[in-house]
Amino acid sequence: MGLFKSREKKAEDKRQEAVDRLRDFDPAIRPGGVFVVKLLMREKCDMPCPQRMQDVLSRHLGRIESIGDQDEKGFRGYAALDYMAGFSDREVPVQLCVLDCQPFDGGQIDEMQRSQMWDCQGERDRILSECKYAVLANDMLGGGLQTQVRANMLMDYVEALLELFPSCEAVLCHNSGKMIMADEIRSSAGEGLNRYIRFCVNVRLFNINGTSDHVIDTLGLSLLYVEDLQYHFHGMDPNWVVNHAYNMASYILNNNCPIKDGDTIDGIAEGNLAQDIQWKCHFEDALVGPARTVLDVCMGEYAAGNRQ
Repeated sequence: MGLFKSREKKAEDKRQEAVDRLRDFDPAIRPGGVFVVKLLMREKCDMPCPQRMQDVLSRHLGRIESIGDQDEKGFRGYAALDYMAGFSDREVPVQLCVLDCQPFDGGQIDEMQRSQMWDCQGERDRILSECKYAVLANDMLGGGLQTQVRANMLMDYVEALLELFPSCEAVLCHNSGKMIMADEIRSSAGEGLNRYIRFCVNVRLFNINGTSDHVIDTLGLSLLYVEDLQYHFHGMDPNWVVNHAYNMASYILNNNCPIKDGDTIDGIAEGNLAQDIQWKCHFEDALVGPARTVLDVCMGEYAAGNRQ
């Protein structure tokens, strides 16, 4: 009897540890959390009429059912009936929410956040200065979807939003800090999961003061129950590592997170993937916030920091 109680206690402790760890996550990157984007624009825009919203969302996402009073100002809500979120006791449709256009203050985005907006650096300051309004959109209950299903749904949702709000100039992903020009998304011929990597996952670069070391990591994967990547290194062109991070993120998302603790992956030689160079991966705490578990890639002779 005592042995069974001990086992039950250990299992309970593990469950509580997992719950406590989840509470410690920044809400923006919490696994299974709410996906949030801001559609940035110069002038305040009106919300499309309910029928227009229904038509466009249905074309991109399948069966859609409105939630609440569609004439209510400030909010539109929809149930995505083809995306049923599974929970322990029931299945419910994912909800999609769009808020009225509101004032936006780009000055609230600090220099550190701006410095990691690599995809629109030439337009970044202009966008944050000239775009005075934003439409905020999010999903609810999306964490109950399978990883790949949710990634595709979110990108279909973003594409629908850009059709509904043609004056949008840039999309700011709250979960990763990535900002990308709206027309780049509109003109993209990409399909499938790589859209999420391209438009919502941010690969960040940090230089370590007083050293020649760099840290490159990703932000945006953890929302999908996928660990972000991290590289701590010196002596290699950071652009090569950025490309490696995007390729690895794509591989991991497209193959249902196949990399386990202690596995090896192809390294880099002269900027290209090289099968004869193998880098070992381990799950570790992130070196750069927000606090989260990352898949750290030990880059062999280029690795920096104290490693076992």
